[in-house]
Amino acid sequence: MEFMKISDRLQEWLENVRSFLQQEIYPLEQQPNRFDDIESLLNEKRRKARERGLWTPHLSPAWGGPGFSLMEFAHISELLGRTPFGHYVLNCQAPDIGNMEILIKHGTPEQHQRFLRPLINGDIRSCFAMTEPEHAGSNPVMMGTIAVREGDEYVINGHKWFASSADGAAFAIVMAVTHPDAENPYQRASMIIVPTDTPGFHLVRNIPVMGHAGRGYFSHGEIRFENCRVPRENLLGSEGAGFAMAQERLGPGRIHHCMRWIGICERAFEMMCDYAARRELAPGKPLASRQTVQNWVAECRAEIDAARMLVLRTAQKIDHEGDYAARMDISLIKFYVANVLQTVLDRAIQVHGGLGMTDDTLLAFWFRHERAARIYDGPDEVHKTRVAKMILRQYGAKI
Repeated sequence: MEFMKISDRLQEWLENVRSFLQQEIYPLEQQPNRFDDIESLLNEKRRKARERGLWTPHLSPAWGGPGFSLMEFAHISELLGRTPFGHYVLNCQAPDIGNMEILIKHGTPEQHQRFLRPLINGDIRSCFAMTEPEHAGSNPVMMGTIAVREGDEYVINGHKWFASSADGAAFAIVMAVTHPDAENPYQRASMIIVPTDTPGFHLVRNIPVMGHAGRGYFSHGEIRFENCRVPRENLLGSEGAGFAMAQERLGPGRIHHCMRWIGICERAFEMMCDYAARRELAPGKPLASRQTVQNWVAECRAEIDAARMLVLRTAQKIDHEGDYAARMDISLIKFYVANVLQTVLDRAIQVHGGLGMTDDTLLAFWFRHERAARIYDGPDEVHKTRVAKMILRQYGAKI
């Protein structure tokens, strides 16, 4: 299985990343308020990551990266996913990684200079504003944010939320309707770059997620655009191409997410096994002696390994044949891995008992933060329907 092979170069990279995480990042997780006001500390770790040659592992050499394939980067993404800070310290975190990919492919030289280069350098952060509270996120052609062209400017009015990392971002890539009367609904929206200091750009709040409102990079912003004016030169790609460009970023983006989730699974699995082996129910009777716990350990191991193989196979297919050829595989991994993640976290918390409900471990953070894995980038139900239709059409079903 070619997709399971790891080159000597990649193996060296993985060892370097693993060493860096153990020395510099895992100790940060022990701090009581580990997600509050931590960006200055993380930025120091980012500087060290860059000095060790670990910066932007997703990019080609032309943009300062090592030039790994998507499948190779998937292995790195899994390793980084073992800690909430992993992707950020190597500057390959969402949503910046997707924004970099879109800007590289569709940005103008001026946009590269003003927005992309500082993003790659780690001088700024960005966000992506597409989801709206008034419309179903599972139907991306339903959108109320409008960008009207007036002379050499776009005037944007609308309402977005779950713009991840908007707090502190230098710019947003905004999906807005520019052609509301287009016959093809997939050609109505465009992507427009909006600096966050533009008059009319309002960060309303950081949305609490299951009772916890993150700040900075760990935030999810609600945004209002009120007669927000940006120059026409801030259009990304061509007018009406927003949906197509969004789809381009979703294929690799789902590989990034799924491998990050597998990294979380591996870390939670290790925590579960370690605690089960140490925690005694009675003298000489550890949790690990219970058959239910043993079943969970065996099932988790099988499910995590199966998920990894599915994702790596999909990444290889994208590398060799492109997103379109892998569209069913992309949907399969999205709902399958998200559910494996939920299952592994739930079992790990159950084994930890009351401790698992506290923030003394990372399990509670992951459980509340990653429940959204089954919703964002397309909910489970949409992906399952898509997969089923593609299969059934092969049997002649007219659906």
